[in-house]
Amino acid sequence: MVNTTRRHGTLIGLDHIGIGVSDMTASLAFYAELGFTDVAFDYSGPLPGLSAITGYDETEARVVFLRTGNPTVLGRASIKLVEITDRTPPPAPEGQAWGEPGICEVCVHVNGQSDFYRELVARGHTGLMEPNESDLPPYQTHCGLSYVADPDGAKIELIEWSTLEAGWPVEPGPQGVNHVAFGVADIERTRDFYRRLGFTGRLFESDGYFEPMHPWFHPRTPPRQRMTLLTSPFGGALEPVQHFPPSPDMRGEWGHLGTFEFAVGARCIDSAIEHLSAAGVALVGDPVAIDLGGGATWRYAYFQDPDDLYVCVTEVRA
Repeated sequence: MVNTTRRHGTLIGLDHIGIGVSDMTASLAFYAELGFTDVAFDYSGPLPGLSAITGYDETEARVVFLRTGNPTVLGRASIKLVEITDRTPPPAPEGQAWGEPGICEVCVHVNGQSDFYRELVARGHTGLMEPNESDLPPYQTHCGLSYVADPDGAKIELIEWSTLEAGWPVEPGPQGVNHVAFGVADIERTRDFYRRLGFTGRLFESDGYFEPMHPWFHPRTPPRQRMTLLTSPFGGALEPVQHFPPSPDMRGEWGHLGTFEFAVGARCIDSAIEHLSAAGVALVGDPVAIDLGGGATWRYAYFQDPDDLYVCVTEVRA
């Protein structure tokens, strides 16, 4: 019998966010400006185990896994750029604003986010939201944030939890992925599900209208948004969002341009799969192992969460 009381530790929080790109060279240059300069691996070839997810018998892609060059306790997760090479990459879901069912953003923690936002815009990048600040309930955590777009239009949140970072010796600038945001139908159901996967903390919770986002929803009426930040002691965080009334499905195809998936990290994927099974979570397809050469390996498997989002569990030894 699997002892589930000791298995949380094999799952290590948000590992990375998958981002579909149309021009890998341009995207690598952009994300390097966001501090993702450590190339864990750069793989081109077949991606097994995706037929049930993509609807295609085979998928080939260039995949570049990037870590930050300046990690802190507030931003340790990574990004995975995916450029599908055996067919035209699917477009981002038409009309996606923020918080509809699907993956809606990459959030990067930045020490001095307002200055960094202005630097990016001055370099010619598209600003999507000017810096703003507030104290978030229930702990009155001070949060500053702004948004820019990546080369394919994906929304990148720049965030600064200044009250949490006090006393941490860091240089100004980006510090890695802080969290991924995604839309859900029932935030309590989502909270219960991901708590079983080790996301046992909560940094904030809010319910209301966020006017700086309203232009993104035009011509739709902006919804009321309930959101929370679910944290893990090991890696990045999750930010599920529920709209009232519900918004259209914006999950899109696997590998579409922009943010399309996220992954939970595993110290040992075999133990992680045992834990998922004990928690009643079935895999979609078989686990995959890719030899990256030089002793490096990339192993992954997929499952579906309560909103039928395809979530990756991964072990990257590179």
